[in-house]
Amino acid sequence: MDCSVAQCLEVVGEWWSMLIVRDAFLGVTHFEEFQRRLGISRNILQQRLLTLVDAGVFVRVPYSEHPPRYDYRLTEKGRDLWPVLTAMRQWGDRYAAPAGPPIEIAHKDCGAISEAVLACGSCSEPIGARDVRAVAGPGRAELPHVRRSTLPES
Repeated sequence: MDCSVAQCLEVVGEWWSMLIVRDAFLGVTHFEEFQRRLGISRNILQQRLLTLVDAGVFVRVPYSEHPPRYDYRLTEKGRDLWPVLTAMRQWGDRYAAPAGPPIEIAHKDCGAISEAVLACGSCSEPIGARDVRAVAGPGRAELPHVRRSTLPES
């Protein structure tokens, strides 16, 4: 499918995959720790990690020869999932956490509890769904016909 969202979901769309990536951002690198924290079966975890390594999201780094053991470390491609994971966490905090967020993110520089905000990469103004429009990119000659946004006014 010629869609960047579909291609992203092909790699990380299975829900265990994003939980593994989440835990990697929290500092988990060992197979056993992923398994313990997530309560995931060994065979499912092994399959998901293999998929993520094959996709270039993680790299395996040996840390023991006898027995052979590996750290799973995020690559640049994996670290670039931070805004995706952050948007999912913020949505979950707002709509699926009635008792409040289970964790909060503090900005290291100022110490304040922080929420990520999308901003224009050119002018730095905050942007939302009503502030953008789709235009054909270099990977596509023209866009298929798409209706204007049907988002309700706030």
